[in-house]
Parts: sequence; C-alpha cells; structure tokens
Amino acid sequence: MNTPTDGDPLRFGSGVSSASDLGRALVEAGSGALEALDGARPDLALVFVSPHHADALDRLPGLVAGTVGARVALGCTAGGVIGAGREVEQRPGVSVTAASLPGVALTPFHLRLRDLPPSGAPAADLAARLGLAADGTRALLLIADPFTFDPEPLLGRLDAALPITPKLGGLASGGRAPGEHALLLGDRLLDEGLIGLGLAGDVAMDTIVAQGCRPIGDPMFVTRARGNLLVELNGRPVLEVLAALFRELSEQDRELFREALHIGLAMQESQTEYRQGDFLIRNVLGVDEGTKTLVVGARLTETQIVQFHVRDARTSHDDLAAALDGYVAGPGAAHGPPAGALLFSCLGRGIHLNGVPDHDTDLFREKVGPVPLGGFFCNGEIGPVQGYTFLHGYTSCFGLFRRGT
Repeated sequence: MNTPTDGDPLRFGSGVSSASDLGRALVEAGSGALEALDGARPDLALVFVSPHHADALDRLPGLVAGTVGARVALGCTAGGVIGAGREVEQRPGVSVTAASLPGVALTPFHLRLRDLPPSGAPAADLAARLGLAADGTRALLLIADPFTFDPEPLLGRLDAALPITPKLGGLASGGRAPGEHALLLGDRLLDEGLIGLGLAGDVAMDTIVAQGCRPIGDPMFVTRARGNLLVELNGRPVLEVLAALFRELSEQDRELFREALHIGLAMQESQTEYRQGDFLIRNVLGVDEGTKTLVVGARLTETQIVQFHVRDARTSHDDLAAALDGYVAGPGAAHGPPAGALLFSCLGRGIHLNGVPDHDTDLFREKVGPVPLGGFFCNGEIGPVQGYTFLHGYTSCFGLFRRGT
C-alpha cells in the first residue's frame, strides 16, 4: 500500500451498490471507491445507506472499517444514495466516497442541542467547542438528524465563528419517526444530533447551490409583514398583488403558480437590478384566510425586497446547467478539474422531479467531466447563497474539492 506525502495530489473515488445484503453492498461500493486511490489508504470515507438495510445497521461501523479502512468515516441513512456518478432511488443502495487527502487535517465532531454554547456566547466559543480553528478550517461538512436537531439556528452562528469557511451538507432521510435515522461517525452509530467534519490544510471546497427556480413578475418591497405572514407588497394587499400577477402569466406558468409557487428573498438589497440566483428561495405555505395574508417559510421584515418564483423540471435543469457552466468558466477554468465532488440533493428532485434517473449527475458529468461524485438525497440541504449558509429545500448542493494552493 502506498503512503501518500504532502506533495501528492488529492485522490477521490466513488462507488455504489444496489445489493440487498449490506455486507456485500459495502464490499462492492467500497471496492469501486478504493480503486481510484492508487493503493493509498483512504483518509476519509463518506458512506450513505438506504433504509432497506435498516435491520443490519448495527453492523455498519464494523463493516465500513473492514471494507474501506478509512481513518475517518462519516455518513448517514438516506432515502436515496449517489455514488459513481449514479443516483440510486426507490431500491436498496449503498454509496461510498473515499478520499486520500495528504496535507489535510480532519476534525470530526458530534453536536447535540444541549451541547451548544449559550446563544449569547462569543462566536469563538462555538469553534472551540467543535475543535475547529477559526482561521484555518477550509471546509465544513454537516449532516443532521431532522427529528432531533434543527441546524438552521446553528448555521448563522457557524458563519459568525468561521466566516470564510464554506459549509455544505444535508439532513438524513428515509426515516418516518424519531430513531429511524442513523448517523455514522467513525466507529459509532448515533441516533440524534448533528455530525460534522472540518477540513484544514492544503484543500479548498468550491460550492454550487442550484435552487431550481425562476422569477415571475417583478421585485417588490415588503411594506407590511408580521413574522412569516406577508401582508402588503408595494403598499397593496398581498392577495391583490397575487391576483394581478396570476392574470399576467401564461397558461403554463399559471399551473406552476397553483402547484409550485415560491418566494425569493433578495440577498443584496443595494442592487438596482435583480436576476435569477440573486434570491434565497423559500416556500409559500398557503393563505391565512382569517387575516388575508400569505404564509411563507421565512421571517420577513418591512422594506425587504422579494420576488415570486416558480419551479418545474425544465427550470431546475436550466438553473443547474447555468450554475455548472458558471463553475467551469470560473473556479474550474482557474484551477482545473476538481479531484472529487459531493452532492447533497433534495428527495423532491431526482426521478420524482425529472422523470428520468441520474439527471443531475449526468448533467454534472456533461459539464464538469468524469469527476468522482458521491452523496445522498436529503430531507433538507445545507449550502451557501451569496456568502451566507442556509438550510434549503428542493436544491442540489455540490462541493468540489481541490488543492487550496
């Protein structure tokens, strides 16, 4: 077995298996991942397992150690898995992504809500609690159990503690009740909280967050709001604004308006012109008939700029294609192809949205190239928009790894 030195390249490999036996699936997926490492022992293994293997999960840490042998293992249960550039949905699946990372320090951690420093504590206290250096952490991966840990309040605190560190991840999926998700951290299998991994040293993680929406109508000012209740836009009752917008739409967009309406929150309110991608997308949850207000999935403030958006398969395709093109023309052109990549995608995407398997992974390969790609389908995705980290829905969040220098 080769022993990499700090000057060696980062190496990633990704494998996937649909075998019904967990041990066999890990051998198949692990072998596929290890093949690309040129004999080097993996420093990191990311392992995602579908609920079909629930009865054998207690064996998972030992099987991962025996088949992959990584120094650090991280993973979770998932409603669908992504490995070797393929999306495995609605059937047994195990994905393994292995990486040889010479010159990179890895800091794994487990966090429960009761372990958090008090909300008023200095930001540095949180970084210290996680064992992370505020000025040296180059990437942060986060995986949470949605039943026992809401990561949204944590993300703002992490941005304050590690302001230049890109953060990426997702919520475990596939379970329907507390205790049905599992988080893998080294030799431990956990059923609560959040697990994470800080990467420091000669590594960088570029991120792509494709929210899959396009704007309709015009940007408007919130002139009255109460919490997550939208009352007025540009001085007009919100339901009146929506009715006028609906009349202006094509028949196709009217159908999307009824079924897939979202609201975008402008991230840079000093702009004079807004385009697709300038907004943080949040759900429209419905109409409060008693107050004639619109219920949205975010707290609103008056003078905030918002714009309505819609989502469908074609829009999601075009949005992801544009995001990948932007990466290829930007960081991809400057640094060359990444060594490996991770994809945290929403359960609502995949075959459910696109009607065909492997849509996002095929598009990634078409635009970026044959880069080892693994990940899973999430109950919520974590990724940055305009420099701030958020919990999303219906997105595909990519992390692309390369040398930091």
